[in-house]
Amino acid sequence: MRRSTVLLSLAALAVPALLSAQQPYSECNQPLVTISQQNINICNAAVDGAQVFHPVLGLLVSGGNPVLGSTQTLGGFPHFSLTARVNATKLSVPDLAYDGNGTTVTEGDEIFAPAPLVEAAVGVLKGFGPTGILSVDLLGSAQLLPTTQIDNLSVDKDARKIGDVALGLGYGARVGVLRGGGFVPTVTVSAMRRSIPKITYGDQNGGDTYEFGLDLTATNLRAIAGYKVALFTFGAGLGYDKYTGDVDISFESQAVPGTVVPVSLELDNSRTMVFLTGALDLPVFKIGAEIGYQSGKDQNLRTTFQNNDPADSRLFAGAGLRFSF
Repeated sequence: MRRSTVLLSLAALAVPALLSAQQPYSECNQPLVTISQQNINICNAAVDGAQVFHPVLGLLVSGGNPVLGSTQTLGGFPHFSLTARVNATKLSVPDLAYDGNGTTVTEGDEIFAPAPLVEAAVGVLKGFGPTGILSVDLLGSAQLLPTTQIDNLSVDKDARKIGDVALGLGYGARVGVLRGGGFVPTVTVSAMRRSIPKITYGDQNGGDTYEFGLDLTATNLRAIAGYKVALFTFGAGLGYDKYTGDVDISFESQAVPGTVVPVSLELDNSRTMVFLTGALDLPVFKIGAEIGYQSGKDQNLRTTFQNNDPADSRLFAGAGLRFSF
């Protein structure tokens, strides 16, 4: 009787500990991971890190307006524009020395992340009637990804490159819905498809506890309404983005030192955004800018990233020069 009482007491004590233990994601539910709670926590943190930073990467690649500072189509062939721009947002990056003790990943650093792009637009259809309704521009973009200039960040060695700069590419189209006039705004809608090669945060071989590498395919839908007054263009836009990609994770087992544990998964995120866009329209070149918010989304993370809540909206901005011919 006394023995059974002791066993029941031990079981009662064990149940809260089992319930409080962090459970692994399905991708982490493998023998090399579940051998220790520290391994589970590290694997969960790496999965969470990939999930948190995938839409941030998508935001930097996509921005708001696909033709910076513009609210109307070009007016058909042979009109053409070329834009050099930088998108930017501020983010907190996780500590790469996190060893799985506890479920809070401390902040490694707070950085202002810039992302340079070159974008082009060419008019292919002037549109119908005096208002130019249903005019069409073809759009293209090249994302410039430095391979050595950012701490703890590297780009796949097999990525498209020009010198030391890797390239992400994009294409799409913009359609004029309303030409505008008087109090009636100009309205355009656009769709873009962008992709970038794998970017890896951390270096497990270089001494970091873990690393995660992810690629990105972004589908961007935009609707923009605006006005042109004298030398100024200003407008507002709504956007919807869908981000997909593959993730490769590796970390050193805390239970069996020297053993590297690999984990792979697929990501599928979506976000909405609002933004303001505008430009100073000079005869040949335009000085464009934008500012906006990407909506947040609760991702039900297993770990907590200090100073980085994915449910918070994210402020972003963009600026650059656009040459029109």
